[in-house]
Amino acid sequence: MVLTGFALSIVDFFIVNVALTTIGRDLHGGETALELVVSGYGIAYALGLVLGGRLGDAYGRRRLFVWGLVAFTLSSALCGVAPSVGFLIAARLLQGAAAAMLVPQVLATIQAATEGQARARAISLYGATAGLAAVAGQILGGLLVSLDIAGAGWRSVFLINVPVGVAALLAVRHMPDTRAQRRPGFDLTGTLLFGVALVCVLLVIVEGQALGWPVWLWALPVVAAAAVAALVRVERRLEAEGGSPLLPPSVLSRTGMRRGLLAMVPFSIGFGSFMFVYALVAQDDFGLGGLGSGAVLSPFASAFFVVALFTPKIAAALGRRIVTLGATVQGAGLLLMALLIGTTWPHVPVVLVLAVLAFTGVGQALIGPTLFRMILADVPPAQAGMGSGVLVTSQQTATALGATVGGTLYLALGDSMGHSSAAVVVLCLLTVFSATIFAISLRLPDPA
Repeated sequence: MVLTGFALSIVDFFIVNVALTTIGRDLHGGETALELVVSGYGIAYALGLVLGGRLGDAYGRRRLFVWGLVAFTLSSALCGVAPSVGFLIAARLLQGAAAAMLVPQVLATIQAATEGQARARAISLYGATAGLAAVAGQILGGLLVSLDIAGAGWRSVFLINVPVGVAALLAVRHMPDTRAQRRPGFDLTGTLLFGVALVCVLLVIVEGQALGWPVWLWALPVVAAAAVAALVRVERRLEAEGGSPLLPPSVLSRTGMRRGLLAMVPFSIGFGSFMFVYALVAQDDFGLGGLGSGAVLSPFASAFFVVALFTPKIAAALGRRIVTLGATVQGAGLLLMALLIGTTWPHVPVVLVLAVLAFTGVGQALIGPTLFRMILADVPPAQAGMGSGVLVTSQQTATALGATVGGTLYLALGDSMGHSSAAVVVLCLLTVFSATIFAISLRLPDPA
């Protein structure tokens, strides 16, 4: 049941992509406004995750999950009836904030209410849900827009959340009610500094291309760096004084979390870039629509989901080498895809594409769920909300970075050297990220 709420947040990050054209035509929105329909959700989502986790620690994770799910369902309905693009952007901001309230409670509840193999299976299912929901979002979005149920068109991609959300609310009583044994305080200064740093970074990542990379935009990374430096000092002092910092240095310094996050960032960057560039290639060069391009990802999603369910058993046999194996398989799959495109373009055989996608999905399934377990293994149950918030924030920010960098690079190179060569370059770059994960995996702790 709790995974339903988590899946909704992931699906809605991707489902809107295939409906942007019809949204722009119906609501008379320009490219910048449509970009905000996507990025507004992502910014509000990433910005609120750590705070949402701390609120769950303080007031109860089931309570925050319910509040978040109610807010997500209502804001989805507002998106579905939006009379203007400005109204839709505002509703998407609310939807992202609601997702940030409910998502950290899922991992935190798993961390606090389970242990041993039960926890390993639950986190593996969490990771499998994340990968499957990302692909399902594009497939479902294309299907709903194509069916045009009751003439709703693009509105159905938001309205579908209403009955699903209501069903999840009816089942929420089965969710364990956990919270921190001692209610943590709130770090207002740390929250503000963290918000400034994250907003500055995300604005550069998400809006840079749409704004044409103006000179003033490059001042934001400097502001973000200053905010991070101040945040480190504030958090260290607050923890030394016995307070409740937003990001406790003692938790972030734990080996599993620190090294796991170092691997999670390049993994998420690669995933975001691959998904975005694949959508461009499939729809613009292979001639597939939103539904068709999503359907071709089915082998990838199926392989990811099935293998992710067995990662606890594989990890028990291989230990941390499961991430090493996954990085090897993923890197090999990316190189095979680059070779396939480079040698057969423009008549790329679909059957081979499906096979390589499934192979790559196996590699990603070995990495993602395992890193989730490693990162959270050393986090005390009392700080499970904070730990899950940091993890998901890192994941979502890196995914947005990957989509933006990969898409910008592909489009820029495509104009000068052709789309096939541009795709090969991006895939080779993603292979470098796989090599980075491989190197980091050699020093990871064994998954708990």
